[in-house]
Amino acid sequence: MKTEKLQGKLLWEPSQEMQTQSNIKRFMVWLEENRGLKFDQYEQLWEWSVTEVENFWGAIWDFFEIKAQRPYDEVLSGSKMPDVQWFPGAVLNYAEHIFRNEEPGKTAVIHQSELREQQELTWDELKKNTAVIAQYLKSIGVKSGDRVVAYAPNIPETLTAFLACASIGAVWSSCAPEFGIKSVIDRFKQIEPTVLIAVDGYQYGGKKYDRLELVKNLQAELPSLKSTVLIPYLGEQPEMSGLQNTVGWDDILAEYEDAPLTFESVPFQHPLWILYSSGTTGKPKGIVQSQGGILLEHLKFLSLQGDLKKDDRFFWYTTTGWMMWNITVSGLLTGATVVMYDGNPAYPNHDTLWKLAESTKMTTFGTSASFLMASMKAGVKPKKQFDLSHLRSIGSTGSPLPESGFQWVYEDVKEDVWLYSTSGGTDICSGFVGGSPTLPVHSGEIQARSLGAAVKAYNDGGHEVLDEIGELVITEPMPSMPIYFWNDEDGLRYRDSYFNVYPDVWRHGDFIEVTSRGSVVIYGRSDATINRGGIRMGTSEIYGALEIIPEVVDSLIVDIPISPEESYMPLFIVLRDGAELSADLVTRINQTIRVNCSPRHVPNDIYCVKDLPKTLNGKKLEVPVKKILMGIPTEQAVNEGSLLNPETLQYFVEFRSKLVSGIKR
Repeated sequence: MKTEKLQGKLLWEPSQEMQTQSNIKRFMVWLEENRGLKFDQYEQLWEWSVTEVENFWGAIWDFFEIKAQRPYDEVLSGSKMPDVQWFPGAVLNYAEHIFRNEEPGKTAVIHQSELREQQELTWDELKKNTAVIAQYLKSIGVKSGDRVVAYAPNIPETLTAFLACASIGAVWSSCAPEFGIKSVIDRFKQIEPTVLIAVDGYQYGGKKYDRLELVKNLQAELPSLKSTVLIPYLGEQPEMSGLQNTVGWDDILAEYEDAPLTFESVPFQHPLWILYSSGTTGKPKGIVQSQGGILLEHLKFLSLQGDLKKDDRFFWYTTTGWMMWNITVSGLLTGATVVMYDGNPAYPNHDTLWKLAESTKMTTFGTSASFLMASMKAGVKPKKQFDLSHLRSIGSTGSPLPESGFQWVYEDVKEDVWLYSTSGGTDICSGFVGGSPTLPVHSGEIQARSLGAAVKAYNDGGHEVLDEIGELVITEPMPSMPIYFWNDEDGLRYRDSYFNVYPDVWRHGDFIEVTSRGSVVIYGRSDATINRGGIRMGTSEIYGALEIIPEVVDSLIVDIPISPEESYMPLFIVLRDGAELSADLVTRINQTIRVNCSPRHVPNDIYCVKDLPKTLNGKKLEVPVKKILMGIPTEQAVNEGSLLNPETLQYFVEFRSKLVSGIKR
């Protein structure tokens, strides 16, 4: 079955008006007027941003009018990663830059969940609540550098608590309430938090989940806690018996209602929050990012790459356990209204988030590639079902968006929408590559390398290549790179994670192709790449080919070495309800891969499974599955506490036994 080759097909171009009014164009004009630098095209601006690194980030500081209690001594101290320090001497506060956008009466946050009807929070209310929580934290002795952790969903209370934490210089960290006890303890225990903010429970997919017992267990496992703040999410007055040193959220709001909001200025490199690696093969690493580094990176990424402005309504579907929550919160840095949703995006059906887009008049709809593909396969046609006249852009991340997903957006969502795909990581809490409102959109491609991100593709010899697949590397430092890993005093784990292949060059672990016109294609994790007969291919290419087969809901492919000359490559698929793995379907799958990928990448066998193992953030576990199928014990191949559905591993353990005994079906 021959399919139309869509990659590279021009789908959209920005109007002259959109380009002229974009923040990137405004930045270009500012550079010409204030620095004497003239750039006519994005690629020229990008080239300058990664060759004149200090000048670029110094310009970002001035363009966004960063407010500092003390100015910086120099932009960058040191030249080789990771031994660099950004803006030494500067003293500032991230939260202060949020609230400089305050407009009395203007909506700051729109929020909705399965438990709550749609509501709005004004800047006045957000500021008042932030001041109250900050005052409570100070009253119990929380000081700059102390850790405050949240076991809470994507709701305004969580956002408020984070801003309060940042305002006093405390360090934030969060887990979504669907995380199990071991996953939360693996993350929180290592950072010894002073305060825990938690909900009594949550609802997902129409089902309520009580979390009070788990909160009790957390208190027992975190001896460093001075206080627990309980948010009544499931009920108005949750039962607190058995909880130690616990106070209700509403009680705090009532007691400190007249508190003023003040800001503790901290050094540029002071920790803002701790994010975590996936922890699939060991305990999650605590990735520490700075107040100043995140402030500059998020202003750049959201304002210039995402073109967010004060009149925008910015949404990204996320949980508090994913870095996109942190980016969504930073939408407030631009003065835009942030839209929050907590719940299953497919409950009660796949219309839920599209209805939210209509009712909130959101201008930017951020989501995952998997959600867009699920909407497509569910037959949703948003442009016919909803009023999306206000929708200006759609952001996609989490995994590569297949060409068919690009096509669906322009055919069934909106013809004139700006679809920008982006890819980066928790490691920098931003995108290495992403959108530009001045560039066209080509099917299957990310528009550009982000400003200030010296992204290159390296071949096996460590040389830069164009129009070829290579390792994604970063050759110049960025302010939001980790200042360190938690409890990594000598920095060995940090260096081993990114700098163990190319000296002084960040190796990210993805395969990437940079095209000669400056666009980018991501091919998935380089350690999961399949090499058959000398033809190397990213797994995302195979998954993308399978997207056109309506019966296939999800898929995972691994290549297991048997000998130096031979390997066994099974494909595992999840089928939609009612579908069967018939001989006809097997033929169609194989033919689709043969035509759209290569004959060498047709799987040896295809197996139907009920579900595939994924991380808590929904990413496929290709490498751990491969290790299990190679005979590595499960406890060595994967940390089950990092999984959303650890029970799915048993299938692959049993599958390994059948392989060893020579039975493949």
